[in-house]
Amino acid sequence: MSKPPALIVFSSLFPNSAQPNAGLFIRERLFRVGQHLPLVVVSPKPWFPGQELIRRFRPHYRPMPGHQERQDGIDVLFPRFLALPGLLRNLDSLSMALGSYPTLLRLKKQGYNLIDAHFAYPDGHSAVRLGQWLGLPVTVTLRGTEVPHSRNPKLRPRMREVFSKAKRVIAVSDSLKRLAIGLGMPPDKGVVVGNGVDTQRFQPVDRNEARARLGLPAKASVLISVGALVERKGFHRVIDCLPTLLARHPDLHYLIVGGSSPEGDNSAALRQQVDRLHLVERVHFLGALPPDALKWPFSAADIFVLASSNEGWANVILEAMACGLPVVATDVGGNREVVATDDLGIIVPFDDQAALVQALDKALGQPWERETVLAYARANAWDERVSRLLDIFSEGSRP
Repeated sequence: MSKPPALIVFSSLFPNSAQPNAGLFIRERLFRVGQHLPLVVVSPKPWFPGQELIRRFRPHYRPMPGHQERQDGIDVLFPRFLALPGLLRNLDSLSMALGSYPTLLRLKKQGYNLIDAHFAYPDGHSAVRLGQWLGLPVTVTLRGTEVPHSRNPKLRPRMREVFSKAKRVIAVSDSLKRLAIGLGMPPDKGVVVGNGVDTQRFQPVDRNEARARLGLPAKASVLISVGALVERKGFHRVIDCLPTLLARHPDLHYLIVGGSSPEGDNSAALRQQVDRLHLVERVHFLGALPPDALKWPFSAADIFVLASSNEGWANVILEAMACGLPVVATDVGGNREVVATDDLGIIVPFDDQAALVQALDKALGQPWERETVLAYARANAWDERVSRLLDIFSEGSRP
């Protein structure tokens, strides 16, 4: 008789005391799974001798948590692996596997019997090595970095290896599943399980109160974007639209919620752009906010906009919808799958500035049926997603 699943979540991107906002979307999803089955998180961290010295000159360089944390009753472990900056990066997945092996061996002896890795490379590639060494099945969840990695001729063979050796490949969007099939994954190995939304945490609050908290005029037109302040997220594209939009919507304001991330920090360039375009009074940098606080800026806004160049499944779109916001988003990754109908928002071609301006102008000027948006978000709550994941992990843990 097969044993029930006991899950090792394997992801180098995961929230911790040094980077509390890193990988929140992974924790949100897997900690819900952890309410139903044994689960531990292994989050390998890059390290090399003398790394601490660099932080004397660059304080935010590779922020390092301790070796273990307890989060919401779940153990999160942070083994180190050798990673020299700028050197031998093609060995990262092997080094990650070697550095994590003692931890996973100990967990296997404790009864953990399935590895669930997040991102095909380097984490997934490392996980399938560990699975071979330890005799453990591996599932790999694709989350969006696979798109740029698939364009790298050095990484494509490694991704094919992941798709070949993993027992199950879980994609957060159908577009990612199709990409994996295009790289050689057998279609019946892949399954799509998008992320859900916590409609208790994300729900509308009084708009006037929300705007008063943020010092916004009660009658303003308000756009909002939420995400890491990195080039990929496209805040700069929205800012470039504002001078034209202000001619049509003179009371327009734009809220930017987010901060630095392991991917980078583009905040200085964004502030310079705002200053250059004389938009200081209209663009509001709110910084990174905890999830429980996001309902306030969402509820203060009229339209959520995501002008990103790459996404897997953008949780933040559903979070905005759960607060009643229609969405304008670029046609990348799973965005079209989330903004599935015209009464939820508008999808625009990526990097078409005129189309983005036109869509935002239209979205600001037309009436939206907020109850339709809210009902869609409620229909995409977490319960159904978690049920499907539990079925997949139960199947994956069988010999």
